[in-house]
Amino acid sequence: MTEQQIAGSEPAAGSMKEVRIPVFPDKSWRITDFGAKGDGITDNTKAFQDAIEACSAGGGGTVVIPAGIWLTGPIRLRSKIRLHAEQGALVTFSRSFDDYPLIRSNYEGLDAVRAMPPIYGENLTDIAVTGGGVFDGSGDAWRCVKKHTMTERQWNELISQGGVVDGGGLWWPTQEASEGRRATEALQAEGLMDIALYEPYKVYLRPVLVGFTRCNGVLLDGPTFQNSGSWCLHPRLCEHVTIRRVTVRNPWHSVNGDGLDLDSCRYANILDCSFDVGDDAICLKSGKNEQGRRTGVPTEYVTIRNCIVYHGHGGFTVGSEMSGGVRHIEVCDCMFIGTDNGLRFKSTRGRGGSSRTSVFPTSG
Repeated sequence: MTEQQIAGSEPAAGSMKEVRIPVFPDKSWRITDFGAKGDGITDNTKAFQDAIEACSAGGGGTVVIPAGIWLTGPIRLRSKIRLHAEQGALVTFSRSFDDYPLIRSNYEGLDAVRAMPPIYGENLTDIAVTGGGVFDGSGDAWRCVKKHTMTERQWNELISQGGVVDGGGLWWPTQEASEGRRATEALQAEGLMDIALYEPYKVYLRPVLVGFTRCNGVLLDGPTFQNSGSWCLHPRLCEHVTIRRVTVRNPWHSVNGDGLDLDSCRYANILDCSFDVGDDAICLKSGKNEQGRRTGVPTEYVTIRNCIVYHGHGGFTVGSEMSGGVRHIEVCDCMFIGTDNGLRFKSTRGRGGSSRTSVFPTSG
């Protein structure tokens, strides 16, 4: 894809604001020039990061991932960098929990400690992930599984691989993951955010696949994002976000397997995308309870157009974390084929927030 093809702005529908699309210098660095091997076995974490650092030092541009199977740990982007996965490229993220440092983050509307997302960026300007390749988060190594979502044969095969089954019919990858919810919620309730306290429960603190926070000028154009440990795409407190022509896939039974969670963002276009996921597909959020009200940043000026959802709890969803409000939203020409609900608005008493959404003729 040339620089001209990704440059410029796309107007949101109707009276919506224009969404700025980032432009990148016409320079490129190939990960193979930094020692990467696309054999599916070699750990390419250092090669990816060296290529990104070289690109950043050179004033920005494109980091190219050629066809092949590329095993890596988390990829941390820098400003003015486009990560471009060519057709035939499969980036598969490590299944070793030790490769994912814990970071201070936000999840389900509350400040939290979580494992670093496989594709991660914070406080950046002009970033992109493009191309016809596939990014696989190896989320099945992290997720718990509900017994009632599987056949007896599938369940028996799963538990024969190890892990822990609790009294509620949930399989967990480790004992630490099984104990994680109670332990980490207790730490959060006390306001304790010391990362060291959460280390014993890292396996429970599943990462989203793509996590961008406080970034301005975000483009996702073309790739497939699949098999996330938790939510798949999570831009938070970002402005000028364009997500177009992407495919998002998670197993239908994946716990918290959302497709897109646009969280306290403004000026966004979601265009011509496909979702087949285990929870809500296209979801707008803005924080939870007191923390959400204190942050007070709504998700606003968003257009969602020509998207298709094959499976999901909600095709288009507002909430349930929406204490900062959701407003100035247009949804049009979308198809929701196998969803529990096509349009889903959810919250709970006491959270506050408001929603202003226009829904135009939508199939499904």
